Amino acid sequence: MNKEVLGVISLFAILISGCVAPDSNGSVPEEFEILDQPNTAIKVQDIEVPEEEVAELQDELTERVPTWTYGGPAIAGNYADSDLVDIGNGKYRMYYAIEPEVPGNKLEVYSATSYDGIQWMPESGVRRTFTVFPDVVQLPDGTWRMYFQNQGVIQSAISSDGLSWKDESGTRIGLQNNAGLIFENVAGPSTIADGSRFIMVYSGAIPGKYKDAPNNHQGVLLWATSSDGLTFEIQGLALDSRNDEYYGFADTPDLIRWDDGTIKMFFWGYFGIYESTFTGNGFTEPVMVYEAQDDDPMHRFPSSPPGDPTVGKIGGKWYLYYGQHTKGIYYATLENEN
Repeated sequence: MNKEVLGVISLFAILISGCVAPDSNGSVPEEFEILDQPNTAIKVQDIEVPEEEVAELQDELTERVPTWTYGGPAIAGNYADSDLVDIGNGKYRMYYAIEPEVPGNKLEVYSATSYDGIQWMPESGVRRTFTVFPDVVQLPDGTWRMYFQNQGVIQSAISSDGLSWKDESGTRIGLQNNAGLIFENVAGPSTIADGSRFIMVYSGAIPGKYKDAPNNHQGVLLWATSSDGLTFEIQGLALDSRNDEYYGFADTPDLIRWDDGTIKMFFWGYFGIYESTFTGNGFTEPVMVYEAQDDDPMHRFPSSPPGDPTVGKIGGKWYLYYGQHTKGIYYATLENEN
C-alpha cells in the first residue's frame, strides 16, 4: 500500500476520533460540520480521494478476507451426501449416495477418486446399499469405518480397503438423547478422532413445522463422544436451530481439523452453509460462509440451497463439496486464505 493511501486512512482515523484542530482564529474549518448532538459526530465534506487509490485499498482489504468461491460440478447426476477422505499418495476418495427420489433405488453408495479435487474418476461397483449419509474415518490400525443412517438410526460398517464393507453389530446412535427431545430419526453423522476419543456430530429430526418453513420437521444438531468408536455417549446439543436465524433447520454436519489445529464444523440450512468451531465442550456461534443463491428474489426460502457439505484440503487448497438437488455434487474453493 503506498504512502498516499496510508495518509488517507490516517486522515479518516483522525476525523472519526473527533480530533479536529481549530484554525488560527479558534474556529473549526468549513470542511467539518460539528453536529450539536450527544456523542458529537463529525461530518466529512469535500474530501476527494483518487478512484485508483480507493480501488487499490478495496482490493487489498478484499484479499485479506477468506472467501468460498464457486468452482463448478464435481460429480453430475442424482447424487448427494458426499464424504471426502485422504487415501494417501496424493489421492482422495469421495463417497456419495444416490438421491432417494430416484425410482427403483436401493439407497446405493458409490465412490470416485481424484488427485486434484476437480476431476473425479468413478470407481466400478457399488460400495453399499441401504445406506444413507456415509461418513468414513480411518482407524489407527489403517482400516476404515463407515458410519451411516439405516432405519432411522446411525450404524457402522468396517473395511480393510475402503471398497468392500462388513456391517458391525449394534447401533452407534439411537433416538435417545439428553435434551428431552423426541426424534423421528437421527442422521447425517460426521466423526473425527481427537486424541484418545472420537467426536461425532449428527442431526436429529423433530416432528412439526417451524412457522412457515418448507419442511414438516425440524432439524437440530447434537454431539457425542466415544473411546472406541462404537459406544457413544451423547453430550448434548451442538446447535439448537429452533429460532428465526435457522428457521428450525440445520442438517448433515461435517467435522474437519483446520490448519491451526482446531476442529471446525460445517453444516447447511435453508439459507446456506455455516461454520462453527469446537471449543472442547461445545461449539461456537455459527457464521454463514456460503450463501444459497436463488434466481427468484421473491422466494422466501431458496429453492435449492447447497446441502450436505463436506470439506477437505487437496493440493494445499481447501475444497467444499455440496449437493444441488437432482443436479449432482458441486464444489467451491477457499480463496484469499491467510
